[in-house]
Order: sequence, then C-alpha cells, then structure tokens
Amino acid sequence: MQLGLNLSKIFTTTVNQTCAFSLNVKKIKLEILGLSPSQSQAGSFALVLGEELGNRRLPIIIGVFEAQAIAVQIENIVPNRPMTHDLFKSFADGMNYTLKEIVISDLKEGIFYAKIVCTDNLREVEIDARPSDAIAIGLRFDIPIFTYEAILSEAGIVSSSLTEDEEDDEDAVKETLKATGSTKDQLRDLTFDELQRMLDDALSKEDYEKAASIRDEMGRRN
Repeated sequence: MQLGLNLSKIFTTTVNQTCAFSLNVKKIKLEILGLSPSQSQAGSFALVLGEELGNRRLPIIIGVFEAQAIAVQIENIVPNRPMTHDLFKSFADGMNYTLKEIVISDLKEGIFYAKIVCTDNLREVEIDARPSDAIAIGLRFDIPIFTYEAILSEAGIVSSSLTEDEEDDEDAVKETLKATGSTKDQLRDLTFDELQRMLDDALSKEDYEKAASIRDEMGRRN
C-alpha cells in the first residue's frame, strides 16, 4: 500500500514538472513596437518588442549600427551600398537557404541571446546570433520573431508600468517626434527637385533617418 502511494506521488510530481517545463518553453510571438535612443546607456538604442497577444514588452539595448540596420529596413530605404545584413540575405538566397524564424532564446546575467532558424529543405539549422543582428536579418526575410515564456516572465515589462529609465526613453521618442514634425514643415516648402537632391545627398552620407523624412514628403506629393 505504501509503495502504491509513493509511486502515485512520484507520478504526480513528474507530471507537474513536465507541465511547468512545457509552459516555460512555450514560444510567444513578438512584434517590434519601437526603437529610440536609450537614456540609460549613452550611445545605445532601446529596441522594444511586445508580445503579439498580450501587454508585456521586452526592451533590449542595442548598438547604433544595429539600430540603423533595423530602422533602414522598417522604413523600406534602399542604401547605396549593401549593409552587412543585406549581404547575409544575398548570400542565403544565393545558396538556397530559407530562414524560418528568429528566436530570442536565452537570457544570462542580463544579456539576451538569439538563434536564427534556417533550412536548405534537407536539414534545419540554428545559428547563434545577437538579438539585434538576428532581428535586422529577420526583417529582411520578413519572418516572425519569437521568445520563450520563461524569458518574457523574467525580463518582460507590463506595458502599464514604466520604470524611470523607460519614461526617459518615452520622453526621448516624443522629442524626436517634435523634431521630425519641424523637419516636415521645412520640407513642405521645398520643390520636388530640391527634395530629390536632398534625398540623394542624405543617401550618399548614409543619413537614413533624414532620407526617410524626405522620402515620405515626396511620397505625399505623388
């Protein structure tokens, strides 16, 4: 009788542990909510990801180059010279590799890790990458971004609650929007030819933020 009770406890414990493990490895789809200069780390940007069917956000601090690579793709700007992530796409397309998804796969000592899941139709391969690089590449392939419940539970922030640093980041976004608004007012006064020359100049200097504003103004006139 005692043996039967012990076996029952072992079985129940095993089932509970299995359910907990399955919950933690559950993949959650993310979407890009924002990209703004980080007020907590000078020279860096805050990339904010949010769960598709929820209100938790996952902020990740990334470098200037990676932020630029992400912003360029979001704004659908074609640079004069291919960026590193564009080169990766050309290489993958040339070798008939298909990218399936990006996974923010781990979080260790405050540092996020990611994997790029790809296939050549014969085998599936997971490539280790920084989240910023993985997302910049994923945008170029138009593939989904995922993370695990365990990571979102540990590092995710409910959207209704902002820390002081995050409030600073929100203020920075507002200031950026104000600056963008004044730039738009200036662009409205220029002729189409002047805008085209400014666009060519901005692209040659790889000033993609300015190029996006000019492109939007030209698009409104077409």
